[in-house]
Amino acid sequence: MLDKRLLNEAQKVRGYFAAAVGLGLGSGLLIVLQASWFGRIVNGVFLEDQGLGEVKPWLMLLLVVILCRALCAWLSEVFAQYTAALVKDELRQKLLAHLYHLGPVFVRGERTGELVNLFVEGVEAIEAYFARYLPQLALAALVPLLILGFVFPLDLFTGLVFLGTAPLIPLFMVLIGKWAEGLTKKQWAALSRMSAHFLDVLQGLTTLKIFGRSKSQAQVIARVSDDFRESTLGVLRVAFLSALVLELLSTLSTAVVAVALGLRLIYGQISFAQAFFLLLLAPEFYLPLRLLGTQFHAGTAGAEAAKRIFEFLAQVPEERGFHQGTGEIPPGPLRISFQDVSYTYEKDRAPALRGMTVDLFPGEITAIVGESGSGKSTLAYLLLGLIRPDRGQININGVPMDQINPEEWRRNLAFAPQHPHLFSGTVAENIRLGRPDASDEEVEEAVKLAGAGQFIQ
Repeated sequence: MLDKRLLNEAQKVRGYFAAAVGLGLGSGLLIVLQASWFGRIVNGVFLEDQGLGEVKPWLMLLLVVILCRALCAWLSEVFAQYTAALVKDELRQKLLAHLYHLGPVFVRGERTGELVNLFVEGVEAIEAYFARYLPQLALAALVPLLILGFVFPLDLFTGLVFLGTAPLIPLFMVLIGKWAEGLTKKQWAALSRMSAHFLDVLQGLTTLKIFGRSKSQAQVIARVSDDFRESTLGVLRVAFLSALVLELLSTLSTAVVAVALGLRLIYGQISFAQAFFLLLLAPEFYLPLRLLGTQFHAGTAGAEAAKRIFEFLAQVPEERGFHQGTGEIPPGPLRISFQDVSYTYEKDRAPALRGMTVDLFPGEITAIVGESGSGKSTLAYLLLGLIRPDRGQININGVPMDQINPEEWRRNLAFAPQHPHLFSGTVAENIRLGRPDASDEEVEEAVKLAGAGQFIQ
C-alpha cells in the first residue's frame, strides 16, 4: 500500500514527517527506560526489601519518563497531522490548477459529483494515510529493531522468539491486503457513482418534477446507496479481520515469551529483574505492529484515493485547445472573421461546426440562433480560445487568433454563460471575478453600466 507518487509528495514535507517518526522512535526508547526502571523498582521492593526512601529517586525518574513519553507521543501526532495537512493543501491546489488547465470543455464531459468526491473525500483519505498509516508503518519497522537492540545482548533466546514471530504479522497483513484491495476499489467506485448520481438528481430536480420522475429517482438513489453500504461493510469486515489476526498473533507471541521466561525463572536460568524487564518489553515490541493493523483501512483507502487523484492529474488537455500565441492584438476596432471553420468533439461523430464562414464587424450586434446541438456553444468556445478549429481559421483584425496571446485576447471579451452562477461571498467579490484588482469606484461603475444598482441596494 505504498504509493511512490504519494511518497514523492511527502518529500516536500520530509522535515515534519521525519520529526513525527523521530519522536515516535524517541517514545520507543523511553519505553525501554520505563520497563528497565519499573523492573528495578519492583525487584527492589519485593525481593530486596527496599523502602520508599530508597526507591523514591527511581519513582521520580519513572514519572519523568512517563511524562516525556506522553509528550513525545503527542508531538509525534501533531507533526504527523501537520504533514498530512500540508500534503492535502498541495494536492488540492494541484487538482484545482489542473482542472483549470483542462478547461470547461473537459469538465462538460465529466460528472460533477465524481469530481467533487475526488476533490473532497479523495483528498481527505490522504490525510489518514499521512497522519496515521505512513508514520505507523515507519515506527512498525524501527521500534521493534530498537527493542531488539536491547534484548539480544541481555537474552538471546527471547530475542530469537521476538525475531521469529514478528515477521508473521506483516506477512498476514500482505495476504489480507491483497484481498482488501479489490474491495476498496469497489467501495470507491460505489462512492463515486453515488455522489455523481445524487448531485445529478439535485441539479435536475426541476426537470424530474415536471415529468413526474422524482419519486422513481428516490428508488434509484436508495439502490445506489445500498450498493455503497454493502461495499463499505465488506471493507470493514476485512479491517476487523486483520485487526483480529494481528491481535491474536501478538497475544500468542507474548504468551510464548512469558511461558519461556517463567520456566527459565523457575529453574534459575535467569534473574527476576531480567525476566520482568523482558516481559514488560514483550507487548511493547508487538504494539507498533498491532497499531499498524488498526491503520490498515486508512492505508488501503488512501492508496486507492491516491490512484484516482494521480489518474486525474495525468490527464492532458486536447492538443486542439488553448492556443499558445504570444503576439498582441492589432490596433483598431475589433473585426472577427471566421473562415471555413469546422470542429468535431469526437472522432467518428458529426461535426459541431462545419464550414462556418462569417464576419463580425465592430459596433454591430450579431445574434447566433439555432437548434440545440447546432454549434452555438462551440462557437463561443472557439471565440474564447478554449478550443481550436479542426479546419479553417479565425482572424482578429486580419491576424490569425492562434498567434495572439490568449490572456491578452480574453481581456477584450465579456462572457455570460448559459447557466450563470453566483459564488458564495459578497456582490462585490462576484463582480471582481473578472478583475480581482478592480477598485471600489470601478466596481460601482460596472454596476451602473449593468443597470444592477437598484436591486443590489
